[in-house]
Amino acid sequence: MDAALMLFVFGGIVLFFIFLYFFPISLWITARVSGARIGLLEMVLMRIRKVPVRVVVDSLITATKAGLNVTSTDLETHYLAGGNVPKVIRALISAEKANITMDFKQATAIDLAGRDVFEAVQISVNPKVITIR
Repeated sequence: MDAALMLFVFGGIVLFFIFLYFFPISLWITARVSGARIGLLEMVLMRIRKVPVRVVVDSLITATKAGLNVTSTDLETHYLAGGNVPKVIRALISAEKANITMDFKQATAIDLAGRDVFEAVQISVNPKVITIR
């Protein structure tokens, strides 16, 4: 094979993998099939902003399947603020199942305050009793 052709093929393979990195098509298909509303361009912009797309999309799928009304922008914003996105979603689902009124803003505020939001919901469901001797 010609050296130029080898270089062209190698360059094409590298560009293909770069394309797959920035355009997570399989993750987008998974989100679409699951009913989570997120665009492919939105996922590309998350990659550029150094947000872990899988964490946001998996949390969005979980929230959508649980019937929560959150957007990918809400989840991305909370991640960029330093929050734990999966833990907030689990706490919201747990609160809803326990008939505890908690919205996304309250859950993120608890999380960003340094408290374990999932544990806070669990304590509301099953209060801890402290005995003093």
